[in-house]
Amino acid sequence: MIKGRIKKELSMDSILEKITHYDIYRWYMPNKDWEINRITFSPFKNEAHESFLIGNKYGNLSHIAFNDTAKRGDCFSFVKQLFNLANLDEVLRKIDGDFGLGIGNSEKKDYKAIVGEYKQPEITKRNSLIQVVTRKFTLEELAYWNAYHQNLQDLRDNNIYSIKTLYFNKTRFPLKETELRFGYYYDGYWKIYRPFSDKKNKWMPNNTPIVTLDGKENIKNCDIAFIGKSKKDMMVIKKVFPCSCAVQNEGIACFSPENVEYFKSNSKRQILSFDADLVGVQNSQQITKLFDFDYCNVPKKYLSENLKDWADVSKIYGMKEIEKILKEKNLL
Repeated sequence: MIKGRIKKELSMDSILEKITHYDIYRWYMPNKDWEINRITFSPFKNEAHESFLIGNKYGNLSHIAFNDTAKRGDCFSFVKQLFNLANLDEVLRKIDGDFGLGIGNSEKKDYKAIVGEYKQPEITKRNSLIQVVTRKFTLEELAYWNAYHQNLQDLRDNNIYSIKTLYFNKTRFPLKETELRFGYYYDGYWKIYRPFSDKKNKWMPNNTPIVTLDGKENIKNCDIAFIGKSKKDMMVIKKVFPCSCAVQNEGIACFSPENVEYFKSNSKRQILSFDADLVGVQNSQQITKLFDFDYCNVPKKYLSENLKDWADVSKIYGMKEIEKILKEKNLL
């Protein structure tokens, strides 16, 4: 009887049967203080400001260096770029050897001990199926939006719907009859907004790609593009400043090279506006430095009243206050 193991072909698939995309990024990243979807220092150059991102898309990890967008791709591209390897075969042999997977000609080691030292992160797929049955807006729902100076036509113009029934991956999603729930529709994708739910569930479920721009059509041949962090803020600002749009959140992942190029080519100046709290200001400063934007957050004096964004200010002080602030900032 001939003994021995069946030798598998060395390929991306055979490697990923043993280790994950995350394992590969974690092993080869020189800077170990990084997290998925959080900007960090680039492994490709010494830099004063962080400009590198490893993020998830459709359940897999990929990377991009914002200061050199040729440095982008999956974990195998990352190894190829980091070590200046000639082709995929060299990449596969290096990973096989460094982890000791024993697939090709490498010496088999206990690679499970390497990956067993840490917990694998949960990487959620972005292509979940969301199906919505809409209904007419209730009086309570209309009153909610009226408080932010938005009427029924505004809701229709911005593809906002009232939800009767919600299905997530073909299973009915539990909704309380007493809770407000709105659906933001983006060309086949949905972002569900439950304004009075807790922070974890306020935007659940959501399958909208992170790079989706809200109000992209408003940014055409503008002197100034005003970029907010939410649909509601964008709708409020647009009442007095038409060249307004919004990204999906305050994260760097929203600013794909394509989105940045769109802003730059359709406006002479870009104004970023996130929340006025510490996190919002830090995110604003980080992104504006990276892309040479300016920023204009809600003045800090409103924080004492827990008013962090433009929608909050408009609700308490009205649209004239928004107009006054923008004039003081020389934006109107």
